[in-house]
Amino acid sequence: MTKHQKRLSVPNSWPVERKTETFTVKADAGPHGEAGVPLLIVLRDVLGYADSRKEARYALDQDSVLINGRPVSDEERPVGMFDILAFVERGEHYRVFPGAGGRLALTSIDEDAADSKLGKIVNKKHVPGGDVQLTLHDGQTLIVDEDSGYDGGDSIVVDNEDDEVVAHFEFEEGALVTAVDGEHAGEIGEIDEIQVTPGSSPNNVLAEQDDGGEASASDGGEAASGFETVEEYIVVIDENFTSDEGEAPEEAEETAVDDEADADSEAADGEDGGDDE
Repeated sequence: MTKHQKRLSVPNSWPVERKTETFTVKADAGPHGEAGVPLLIVLRDVLGYADSRKEARYALDQDSVLINGRPVSDEERPVGMFDILAFVERGEHYRVFPGAGGRLALTSIDEDAADSKLGKIVNKKHVPGGDVQLTLHDGQTLIVDEDSGYDGGDSIVVDNEDDEVVAHFEFEEGALVTAVDGEHAGEIGEIDEIQVTPGSSPNNVLAEQDDGGEASASDGGEAASGFETVEEYIVVIDENFTSDEGEAPEEAEETAVDDEADADSEAADGEDGGDDE
């Protein structure tokens, strides 16, 4: 397997410019799979807190950067959807949220909100002992009681310190959701209808938005007042996730992320030789 990552082939979720240099840093093994963004890109290209890999390593060696409440020492550690980033010395906390086009954006949150993270249940199975194991979208597994009532597609909020479930949001009509991939990535609405598709085709979700209308099958889900997407792209969220300062998160942070990526990527890659070494 190659140790290099070309910019032109990075996933759409990575907030990097693709034509400034040939190579960028490659994500290490870890949570979120191929969609995970290396921490170095967040520190250098997005936030501008480091100008090079060397500076990022120094900052991480001070245990001043936390992901989901735990210090991180690997600058290639993948960061992905709904992760919580904390910068201890700066007193800053961010939630990774899907932005327009599926590109990950950072939303500033307060310290209390940084104590837990949201996870979508993507698998549920029985394990020896009569308990149930839940697998979340980032690969984390949790053991819960058999009668806990959690189902695939539901979302739960997990405490970062003890991995206890502190909130549960069911995947059902009327639930507040966001699309995390596809054409409508970053859009938020309430589920109006869950269309169960026979056979192996994915189920569709029709969501309506604030202006009172809804996306319908007859118009292909493209109505301005709602959207339609496949069930896999939908995550149930809490109303606190829609805004921290009265703005939608993709509006509050995504512009800043893209602007900083343009400037910092060119400057840092010029210093690092384009391959982040």
